[in-house]
Amino acid sequence: MNMILTVLNISAPVFILAAIGFTWVKLGFEYRVEFVTRLTMTLSVPCLIFVALMKTDIDPEALAALSLASVAAYLIVMAAFFALIRISKLEMRTYLNPLVFGNTGNLGLPLALFAFGEVGFGYAVVVFAVMAIMSFTIGVWFVSGGGSLKRVVQEPLVGATLLGALFLWQGWQTPLVITNTLELIGQMAIPVMLITLGVAVARLETKAMTQAVWLSAVKVVICVAAAWGASVWFGLDEIAAAVLIVQIATPVAVTSYLLAEKYGADAQPVAGLVVASTLLSVIYLPLILAFVI
Repeated sequence: MNMILTVLNISAPVFILAAIGFTWVKLGFEYRVEFVTRLTMTLSVPCLIFVALMKTDIDPEALAALSLASVAAYLIVMAAFFALIRISKLEMRTYLNPLVFGNTGNLGLPLALFAFGEVGFGYAVVVFAVMAIMSFTIGVWFVSGGGSLKRVVQEPLVGATLLGALFLWQGWQTPLVITNTLELIGQMAIPVMLITLGVAVARLETKAMTQAVWLSAVKVVICVAAAWGASVWFGLDEIAAAVLIVQIATPVAVTSYLLAEKYGADAQPVAGLVVASTLLSVIYLPLILAFVI
């Protein structure tokens, strides 16, 4: 009973905030996703990542192990879905990106913070940083058919990740007034991202949900297995392993739908994956948390 209450206390705030965004739209209130997304991805999330990396107290060896384990887990997931998509005769540029890269920002960061505290949040930021760099390079290449190094460097999120990693490596700290300012800006990211997730799901129109459901279920199995295997392979401690499993197993991100729209992939199946995997995550993420806590 105590375990059930613990898991509910961790996961419920995440889904309640998403439900607020969902309800907000269904009541007919205005919510400008484009503005909010630009604000969070250009300003708030980069500040959040930079400060979290700068202030995190992770042993350099543990940090390196988690980074390598994250890359390995994503490569395993990528290889598995590449084969599955080929076998199922689905379109690679439509399905591979959303099935590989989950919602480690909107959903993974809050879950890690609520479940494992500041230490777990620091680990989650590392996994999110690896995902962000891979998704803005390999991921964009999947969807568009060709990536651009210049585009990657210009992304504030990637720049903040690299700068935060440099400060972490050198042990540098910004002046307190700057740190407090950046931290305050970053604090708005998590609740706003969760509310925006609910808004985006409420506005998605999707068909052929049967395929989306089974692909989402397969995604959970593959991602959990890959993350667990990578955590054992690199000898991660219990919290780092748990965070890696939760992060890799997060549902399909709304940004995958936006990328499909932007680069001319078939966006409707991606929308179906977003809706199906997010709804399934209400069930499977608490179960994963109950297992790893």
